[in-house]
Order: sequence, then structure tokens, then C-alpha cells
Amino acid sequence: MKPTLNRIALATLLSCAAVGTQAADSFVGLSWGQTSNNIQKSSALNANLNDPKLDKAIHDSGTWGVRAGQQTADSRYYATYENVSDSHGGYKLRLQNLLGSYDLFVPLGDNNTKLFGGVSAGLVKLEQESRGFSRDSDIGYAAGLQAGILQELNRNTSIEAGYRYLRSNASTEMAPHGAAKAGSLDLHSSSQVYLGANYAF
Repeated sequence: MKPTLNRIALATLLSCAAVGTQAADSFVGLSWGQTSNNIQKSSALNANLNDPKLDKAIHDSGTWGVRAGQQTADSRYYATYENVSDSHGGYKLRLQNLLGSYDLFVPLGDNNTKLFGGVSAGLVKLEQESRGFSRDSDIGYAAGLQAGILQELNRNTSIEAGYRYLRSNASTEMAPHGAAKAGSLDLHSSSQVYLGANYAF
């Protein structure tokens, strides 16, 4: 998977460099959405902890984010930080993303409503914070795609709705306090449906 992640990251950087040569406005934004994930557990973890439902810890959990970047009439590139933390059945996980993204715009009718689609690549930090277990964290790569619709309200403000899918390779371990490691869990992928508001200047 790492060669694929590297290719997507390179494509994102090259696209951003190309946009940087055009006249662009700066923008900042906030987003809120719901994240779900695909967590793969080791056989040892399933055996020692009776198949814990770790997928549900941050399933449909509220996620907030901040972003900043540059945009033109045709495209945009931006950096995003996102955070989601939740628990289920006594197990708690935290997921943080730091991403660079590039989107292309496709106008719908007038130029105020646009479809967008693009790529993202960056880092993901997965933290295991369950009570009764030693805390553990790992930073891995993330890469994926996003798409949505953006509505410009006036020259400076816009709102949007989107969906993003990321593949990642972050992994953490679970070890009860004072005991040996029970097993490991891998964040295979995550997806998010979100709403956002942007201000250009």
C-alpha cells in the first residue's frame, strides 16, 4: 500500500504547485462531520479480549476540523487538521488527521454553485486511550479521495458538503495495565461525511 500512498502524495504536491502559479485567494474554513472506520484486529487481540468491537469506538462519531489554503476559480489546495475521539463498550480511540488536499471545480449553471473532486494525502495519528490499558499511539500515512458540492454565498464566504475516503496504515497495541500485550489493531481505512464553511480574503 505504501507505493500507492506515495504516488497519491506526489500527485497532490505537483497539482498544488501547478495551482500556485495562478492568481489565487487565500481562505480559511471550519468543518464538522461524522467519521466511520475499518479497523482490523490481530487474532491475538480477538482471542485475549473476546473479539472487542473497536470499529464502533469512532463509528459515526462527530469530527471537527480546521483548514487553510489557496483557491482560484478552477481549483483549490489546502491543509486540514481534524480530530475525532469517542468510546464504545469501554474502549476509547482518538484519530487525528493532518492532510494536504487538492480539488478541481466544475461549475453548475451559474458560477456560484460548483461540484468538486480531488485527492488528499498526509499523516494520521491513531491513539488507544481505553481505561485499564496502557496508552499507545502510532503515526502513519493516509491518502484518498474526496468529492462534494460548494455554494458561494458572496465573494468571501461559501458553504460545502462533501465525502472523503482515506486509506491508512496506522497501528496501535493494547496491553492491560501490569500485563503482557493482548494484541494489536490497524486502521485500514476511514470515511467521513462533512459540512464546511469557508471565508476567502
